[in-house]
Amino acid sequence: MVLAHVSFLIPECGLLPEVLKSTIADVGEYYLVRNLPVHELVAHDFIDAFVKKGSCYALTYKTKIDQDNTAALLPNGNLILSVDKDTYEELGLQGRPSKYSGKKVMRYIITIDLTDCGFHPDSKKHKRVLWALKEKKPLEFDFLLAWYNTDTEGSTLMSYFSKNQIEALKPKITFSTLKNLQCPLLQSNELHGKPEESCSTEELFEWLGAVLNQVSLDNKSSSFLSTYCCPQPNTIVEKAFLCTITGFIIPEKIIQLLEQLCCYFGEPKLAYWLTLTVHGFADSPVSWRENEHGFHKGGENLYNFVIFRNLDYWLQMAVGTNDDCPP
Repeated sequence: MVLAHVSFLIPECGLLPEVLKSTIADVGEYYLVRNLPVHELVAHDFIDAFVKKGSCYALTYKTKIDQDNTAALLPNGNLILSVDKDTYEELGLQGRPSKYSGKKVMRYIITIDLTDCGFHPDSKKHKRVLWALKEKKPLEFDFLLAWYNTDTEGSTLMSYFSKNQIEALKPKITFSTLKNLQCPLLQSNELHGKPEESCSTEELFEWLGAVLNQVSLDNKSSSFLSTYCCPQPNTIVEKAFLCTITGFIIPEKIIQLLEQLCCYFGEPKLAYWLTLTVHGFADSPVSWRENEHGFHKGGENLYNFVIFRNLDYWLQMAVGTNDDCPP
């Protein structure tokens, strides 16, 4: 799953450690390639340079999963096309009906394994796919692309697509300090909470959603927006540090950030726990692994880590109606 928003919240923290600042700064850039024909992603020059030499990610930009044709390239080398019925019939490639298109099938999913040993340049399979995407029914999108590779030598996406309209982008990073924040009391071994001692995982999840969306926790009768308040028991922390990263963020960078957040408790801290919340793109063709993703009402697909001082953790996963349950 490629990620759209990443947020972490650290109670009892007013100043971020330098090592965490460096990790955030190293989230890395990604690229927007305009009007890129899909057949260029199945070209063997591209496969050999990027798909087989690291983790390559691509996602169509500003397409709607329930209305438009969309595509995604996964790091395992699978190219996923989610297309309407007319496009599917014109392409003539093998696929399957979408799980979420209703009784009358109007959308199909096509999966092309770019790393398949039978997908070499002289194979019938490759020639047929290339012909379908280049001549029979050319598909063209604006794509977001990112590539993770530990080898510093070789091609770069910027140089490879230099003849295309390509733009390097950096994730948007925002920092904020929340003052006098009501925080639920948690105990790592009490998932369901304990009366007058700790809150449950569900209560924490709901509270965190309110905080990340800047919903007031005052529960004032004069408020027409929300009467939500922090669950009991809770405590007021003088300062809490909130960081949000928005962009085309790859899982390898999330792992690095998660590792550094765990190291935050390497030295004594006032905080008993912290959170890392990750949202996938609402209009991505897939969510968890290669599970098909649909939009329905909001396209939700996210997970949240609650990391405790003793390095116990909770992992919470959530998806919308048009999704398989997370693994």
